[in-house]
Amino acid sequence: MTKPQPEVTPNTWSFLRDAMIKPTGFREYDARWKYPEEINLPGMTALGLGLGTQMRKRGIAPVIAVGNDYRDYSLAIKNALILGLMQAGIQVKDIGPALSPMAYFAQFHLDVPAVAMVTASHNPNGWTGVKMGFDRPLTHGPDEMGELRDIVLNGEGQPAPGGSYEFVDGVKEAYLDDLVGDFKMSRPLKVVCATGNGTASAFAPELFTRMGVEVVESHNELDYTFPHYNPNPEAMEMLHDMSASVKASGADLALGFDGDGDRCGVVDDEGEEIFADKVGVIMARDLSKLYPNSTFVADVKSTGLFASDPELKKNGVTADYWKTGHSHMKRRVKEIGALAGFEKSGHYFLAEPVGRGYDCGMRVAVEVCKMLDRNPDQSMSDLRKALPKTWSTPTMSPYCADTEKYSVLERLVQKLVAKHEAGEQLAGRAIKEVVTVNGARVILDNGSWGLVRASSNTPNLVVVCESSESEAEMRAIFADIDAVIRTEPLVGDYDQTI
Repeated sequence: MTKPQPEVTPNTWSFLRDAMIKPTGFREYDARWKYPEEINLPGMTALGLGLGTQMRKRGIAPVIAVGNDYRDYSLAIKNALILGLMQAGIQVKDIGPALSPMAYFAQFHLDVPAVAMVTASHNPNGWTGVKMGFDRPLTHGPDEMGELRDIVLNGEGQPAPGGSYEFVDGVKEAYLDDLVGDFKMSRPLKVVCATGNGTASAFAPELFTRMGVEVVESHNELDYTFPHYNPNPEAMEMLHDMSASVKASGADLALGFDGDGDRCGVVDDEGEEIFADKVGVIMARDLSKLYPNSTFVADVKSTGLFASDPELKKNGVTADYWKTGHSHMKRRVKEIGALAGFEKSGHYFLAEPVGRGYDCGMRVAVEVCKMLDRNPDQSMSDLRKALPKTWSTPTMSPYCADTEKYSVLERLVQKLVAKHEAGEQLAGRAIKEVVTVNGARVILDNGSWGLVRASSNTPNLVVVCESSESEAEMRAIFADIDAVIRTEPLVGDYDQTI
């Protein structure tokens, strides 16, 4: 196999023949490119050949489940990927259009070792990518992605005999059965189902109806032009729309799903958005009553309440703060036998006996409905108000080029650690510790904190701050963290700020 080129001019003979792959598309735990600017169809075939070669290299049985999200170009990209996999001697089980968690489910349902899901996740149209994994319920982490990148970019893909193709029907139905079982709500529940016209439109309304939930439809027609907004329950545009729907319909809550259905966002009956990490604490409170002394993993962007909440302490909960990213979190949950992992972005990993350990927005929706069923005298806003009050920023992302962000971050971590070691204050308080498992989480003596890390899939840094005291302290933490960030001239403007 010849090496893919980093650039090939569009509308040329070469563009239709030669593989083009921009190296920066290989991220920490999945692959993402702008299509067709950064990868072409022959490039996707080269990726498939590389992925199949990686399976053989690792001694994995040569069988893979493959799906695609609902975008107008995803099928062409999936077919190009499948061609490469078959070239590498892999037996392909094509499950058709799917959510990412449906593809992960297919590994269990079809009893196959590997998965490749063609999706741009919540990225806007014009993006594509692949989420893949060999060891269910896990997906590729930095080591596997690094190995795959080298195989593909160095032209080390090896053709092999034995490749085959089979379209497998019925996985969607089996997935919905697995999610709902025979559960039926015993209290009336009215839910705004927000899918932003994305792939989840083909799943979520049916899921709620099966549980006996009254559905208020919100952009539930499949439409890959995304005429209203890009489906991403972390974006204010979608959350404001969900909130307006709750207020207009008198619904009990709104549940919103991202483009590939592995994340879920929650707006309560008062139209208040509940950040995903706080929803995690609410769920952890409920689950730890059923399963006392559980361990919960939270990513470093999440609220400090997993460690400090009196209710969780009373139920014997152990909190483990870990690296942000669906691959890191899934692996950590499995490694330490946690009941669940919660990520501020809305990726939740509910392990046995609740779920199967992978991130699934539909599973979260089912468990939120079950939680409300177990607490029939409480509304979602009651559960929110029962949490200790904290003040937190949204996720804020200042620009920093992909080629620069990790070295910039390294210097920022050193500067923040030095502040701690010199006994300097942040926001007028003593620094208790700086956790450097993923960027720097600067924890103050009252449990308030500020975080800076590098984004895994966009050219940005990521900043989040939380105060257990006041909005003023939250703003002071951000101001002091930002002052350190501004010592680095390669960091640009924020996408949003407080």
